Amino acid sequence: MKFTELTVYTQTEGSELIADIFWNYTNYGVSICDVKDIIAMLNDDRVIYDYVDDSVSASVEKGGSVLVKCYIPVDTSLQTISSIREDIEELSKRAKGIIELGTLETIMREIDGDDWIEIWRKHFKPIHIDNIVICPEWIKYEAMPNEKVIKLDSNMAFGTGEHETTSMCLEMMQKYQKQGDTVIDVGCGSGILGICAVKLGAEKAYLTDIDYVAIKSAEHNSEMNGTQDKTDIMLSNLLDNTTVKGDLVVANIMAEILCSMASDIPNNLKRNGILILSGIINAKKSAVIECYQKQGLQCFDEINKGEWNALAFKY
Repeated sequence: MKFTELTVYTQTEGSELIADIFWNYTNYGVSICDVKDIIAMLNDDRVIYDYVDDSVSASVEKGGSVLVKCYIPVDTSLQTISSIREDIEELSKRAKGIIELGTLETIMREIDGDDWIEIWRKHFKPIHIDNIVICPEWIKYEAMPNEKVIKLDSNMAFGTGEHETTSMCLEMMQKYQKQGDTVIDVGCGSGILGICAVKLGAEKAYLTDIDYVAIKSAEHNSEMNGTQDKTDIMLSNLLDNTTVKGDLVVANIMAEILCSMASDIPNNLKRNGILILSGIINAKKSAVIECYQKQGLQCFDEINKGEWNALAFKY
């Protein structure tokens, strides 16, 4: 099977927004390659790698620090890419003066079969978030004594720890999760947050997502990390059974969706539990806080990284 690889040159602030657009049109893979992360990898002598793609250098020359790529079957690529470009143009209009999107230059090329998986793997490297290390399954990594290593083989789903929204969730989880907690991950993607919850001492982690590809990836990653006995992974928007309550509920989703879920997510939160929300741009932070305050929750902590925010709530 042949694919069209579509690459957009952008900046760190806009990378996740471009990736979100891509995921609306393909289940065959999306990758984000940030030049600063590649430089960090090259400077880490604990990481063993083969080589770095020449497109990283090209990204610097084109004035964009991030490459966002997606893969689309050739037979549908013309119509699909036209729709993607329309969505990116609309995003550019809405983001003007708020988020730096870079040049948004696009490049297309045709590739064969599963070559895109190997391309994706070139750009994925160990990511350090406090005492957690998110490590590609195929890279050899020598862990420090205090580190908890999460192996990830997320070649068809979303959430590798690369983006600020995920890393902020993991920072807050390490701050607030307690030994023996029940954790619920809404919109689990690759399963990274639920798996980390178990590694951090959760007795049980419930992972939900509305995307079948994400669920299969989360199941695979959980098994690879030996957490399958403590993870319950479901194809669901939210838990249908509201009798299941989490000591900690985490959702790393776009702000608009978080607002629409404001009346549902607290149904699965214990009275003294903590809710962590991420994926929130600066312009939407106050709206998200207001939505959850109406449900009786108070924001007591927050992290900001560039254009992105993570919020912690409790009753």
